[in-house]
Formats: sequence, structure tokens, C-alpha cells
Amino acid sequence: MPRFVVEADGGSRGNPGPAGYGAVVLDPVTGETLAERAESIGVATNNVAEYRGLIAGLEAARELAADAVVLVRMDSKLVVEQMSGRWKIKHPDMKPLAARAAKVLPRAQVTYEWIPREKNKHADRLANEAMDAGKRGRQWEPSGSSAALDRGAARTLATPPPAGPPGDATAGAAAVRAALAAPSPAAPGAEAGADTLFGTAGATTPPPVAVPATGPLPTSCGTPAPGWGPDLGTPATFVLLRHGETALTPQKRFSGSGGTDPELSPAGLRQAAAVAEALAARGTVQSVISSPLRRCRETAQAVADRLGLDVTVEKGLREVDFGAWEGLTFAEVQERFPEDLQAWLASPKAAPTGGGESFMAATRRISATRDRLLAAHAGRTALLVTHVTPVKILVRLALGAPPESLFRMELSAASLSAVAYYADGNASLRLLNDTSHLR
Repeated sequence: MPRFVVEADGGSRGNPGPAGYGAVVLDPVTGETLAERAESIGVATNNVAEYRGLIAGLEAARELAADAVVLVRMDSKLVVEQMSGRWKIKHPDMKPLAARAAKVLPRAQVTYEWIPREKNKHADRLANEAMDAGKRGRQWEPSGSSAALDRGAARTLATPPPAGPPGDATAGAAAVRAALAAPSPAAPGAEAGADTLFGTAGATTPPPVAVPATGPLPTSCGTPAPGWGPDLGTPATFVLLRHGETALTPQKRFSGSGGTDPELSPAGLRQAAAVAEALAARGTVQSVISSPLRRCRETAQAVADRLGLDVTVEKGLREVDFGAWEGLTFAEVQERFPEDLQAWLASPKAAPTGGGESFMAATRRISATRDRLLAAHAGRTALLVTHVTPVKILVRLALGAPPESLFRMELSAASLSAVAYYADGNASLRLLNDTSHLR
């Protein structure tokens, strides 16, 4: 029974915007390219283009051998999880495409595997070639060597590699995975989720700055950063999302866990819906975890509904309790509690007036929460929907920065950051703090 690997990708320059897909069929043992497909498809979203790439890749595999066992490898977590049956397909544009993909080959012959974007470069290149051709008013045309692939592919199947037990598609798929068990080293700074979350189709993303997750900043370059040294495996990646706006946000009032627990404002609801679409377009998030406060739960639910996931509430992600300062502006606190405010600004041990939580206490709480979530989500990408202070503390710890750095960060409503935690204790950080596109 022949076995193939299909790698597929799609992109949209605008999402929606001019879009295209690419797909390649590979021999799992030799790595030889057996077929290539690419096409400009006009204006579409990333997800539509990715599904179109999947369909084209499966159809190319079927043309080579209708009884083939196929391992599909894609960097779209959304497509992989939906086609594997683990995520619900809610978007009306995706349902017919998923149904079409499922009919190309019998379900028992196809398995799906997520790969980081940097390991899907062949299909990504084809998708970008297709989009470039579409920009010129043309359709993608294969090179001379690519055009000969399909003509010669049948000859490569004359002596197929050893198969699993006769008729056992699962065993055949396992053999394909075994042939791929030693992939090429990841690009510098490669991380599960962060690159694919913030990358743009066809763009070359520079590697993140890698620093210890805790402790002082390094003083030399003697230790390689994650991705430059030995393969440390897939990191656990936390995508950090500050909740959308409430009525208090634009007024810059203290709003912690001891206040009125406000709901999202109309602007905040729009932000939550927009960031949900942005995260769905990348398809990297595998679980959604939220602070227990209402503004976070509402933001998290908007994302989870879009991704077909459930929301897990984590008390450790709550905001600091600002005590008697809750609901006040900075100027009002300065007027009413000047000495307490000055002490709070001067030391992380100082707590807000009236029994609030100090930054030192919050750091202990959030560090413990981080460690607990890392153990539960090893090698996976989790969305943490939380507040200004927890995000700043997680970023500070990842950078090994001093406590006073908390006052030097500004975090917009519904903004995203991502921290990848590696097996050697290092972390790499990516920031996206521009929410103008979410309004």
C-alpha cells in the first residue's frame, strides 16, 4: 500500500484579501517531491485558503494512488484539529470545505499532524508563488522540474517502502510518522504557536530574543539561545490576552479583583470578537484559560466559541486587589492616599490602601499559576485571558527584568503577547500591543 506525506498551506494578504494555496506530496522515506499544486483563488480568508490547499494536496495524492495511506502535515492548528474531529466546525465557510476534504479519500487512509510554520516552507512557498502570480493577473505555473513531477511519480511507487499489516491504515500511518520521526532542526527561535500566531503569510519573521524565564539577565553569549543549540522539543507556549475594554478602561481607573467586576463595554465586545477572528485565522491555540473575573470570561468565551473550545477558569490569573483604590484614577489616589501611593511605587512589597495585594504577593501567586499551567500544557499552546498585572508579571519573569519594570510597560486592551517556555528553563517572548485593528 503506497504511503504519502501531504504538506499544505494557504495565505491571505489582508484576511480577507488576495489569497492562494500550495500543496506538495512527498515520499515519506526519501523525502522526494512527487507532486506540487498551487493556485491563486481571489479574495478569501487564511482559513479558506488553508482548506483549499488541503483539498488540492489530497486530490494530488489520490491521483497518484487512490489506495494510499496519507499523513497530512499543516501549520494550521484549526484545520488539523477540525479534520481530526477534535474541534467543532462552526464557521459556515469552513463546513463545506471540510466536507469536501473528507470525501477525497476514505477517512481511515488519512491522518493529520500539526507542524510549526518553519517546517512547512515548501507549501508556504508554493502558496506565495500563487499569490504573486495572482497579483500579476496570472495563475501559478510549475517550473520545468515541477511539471515533470506528476509524470514520473508513478515510477517512484513501483517499489513502495515496507507497509504495516495488510489493510491496517492506522499501522500504515504510524509507519509514515516513524519515517518522519527525525525532522530537520528547527529554525533559530522556532516555537510552537508564537511564530505562527504573529507571522504573516510569506513573511520572514526574525527569531525572538531568548532569555532565561527567571533569574538575572545573562551577562555573556556563552549559552546558546533556544533554537540555536540542541533540540529542546516543542515548548509550552502561553498566548497572553488582556481582556477587552470595560467602562473603566478608557478612564484609566484602578480595576482589580476587589472592585465591581465590570462587564465588557460595547467597544470591548467588538475587541473580543476581532481578536477571536485573528486567533482563529492562525489556528494555533489549543486551549483557553481565563481569569474568573467577568471581563476576562466574556473575552475568553468569545474566542472559545470561535475556536470551538471550552473555557477553563483559573483563579490564579485574577487581577491584583487594589483595595481602597478600586474605581479611582491615579490622580484621585494621589490626592487621597499620597503616602500609600508613594510607598507602592517605591517597593513591590507595599500593598494598596485597605488590604490590597502587593506586587510581591501577586508575583508569588502568578509564578505558582504559571508553573502549574506549564506542567498541564507541556508542548502545547494555551491562550491565557487575564489582566494588565498578570501579563506584565509573566513578561517580567520571562525577561528576568527587575520589579520596577512593571511601571515601564503599557498594555492595551485586547492586546496579545506570547511566551514560549523551553525544556532548559529558557523562554522567548513576542509582543503585539497594537489594538487599533481591533476597534
